Amino acid sequence: MSARVLIAGAGDVGLRVARLLRTRGDQVWALRRGVATGEPGIDWIQGDLTKPETLRALPVGVTHIVYLPTPDARDEALYRAVFVDGLQHLLDAVDTKALQRLLFVSSSAVYGEHGDAWVDEETPPAPPGFNGRVLLEAERYASTHALAVTLRLAGLYGPGRMQLIERLRHGAVRVPRATPHWANRIHVDDAAAAIVHLLFVRDLLPLYLGVDNTPLPLDVLYDDLAQRVHAPLPAEGAAPPGVGSKRLSNARLRASGFAPQWPDAREGYAALLGGDA
Repeated sequence: MSARVLIAGAGDVGLRVARLLRTRGDQVWALRRGVATGEPGIDWIQGDLTKPETLRALPVGVTHIVYLPTPDARDEALYRAVFVDGLQHLLDAVDTKALQRLLFVSSSAVYGEHGDAWVDEETPPAPPGFNGRVLLEAERYASTHALAVTLRLAGLYGPGRMQLIERLRHGAVRVPRATPHWANRIHVDDAAAAIVHLLFVRDLLPLYLGVDNTPLPLDVLYDDLAQRVHAPLPAEGAAPPGVGSKRLSNARLRASGFAPQWPDAREGYAALLGGDA
């Protein structure tokens, strides 16, 4: 029997999720603030998660919800309105009688500084910034629903997310070299596939990390990318602010039966760049 899935926040990742679901034969509704067209097989709903009065036309009989909105700006009040209040508004508005799973898409920003230590789902969160603190608050609210699962995604890359390459080409990137700062990435297509996987997997646990198989020191990743695009190697510089160093483990996600198409960001970027740019 096909699922009836509501995607709250149909941006880049949400649309990739919707396409995978349509390939499975599921019925998909996509909720977003603006009107959207051009995606066959997707039923669009215009609504604002921060304004509950706009959420009165939600479908009946939804079996699965994916919650992954994107705030318009990096602002604490807006983050709380979208992730915490918005989730409450949605769950108050939707008919939950048929609901089988709520998947909340969070971020590895809930973790702090761990040096070169491994971090997994059992590591206590210690968000260094307001974004991680708000997401953690929203995770805890989502977890009060028995059908909920949280996926904490690492840094996304993929088509349309190539700003790093342009910055490398222009010599605008600095990396710490004396003390390694670990980078964690996941290809946007793998992120979408992980979401769909967790919507339907059996023996579900409440929390998963969405990251590829290969954490890399930032200088190793950036040097590899610079060489691929014939750019100068990045100069020595400070670690990215507000992003603690850590090595994220996807062992729990892989144990559930998921395998990323791009287990190493160097291979993923190479494919995006056509092998040798």
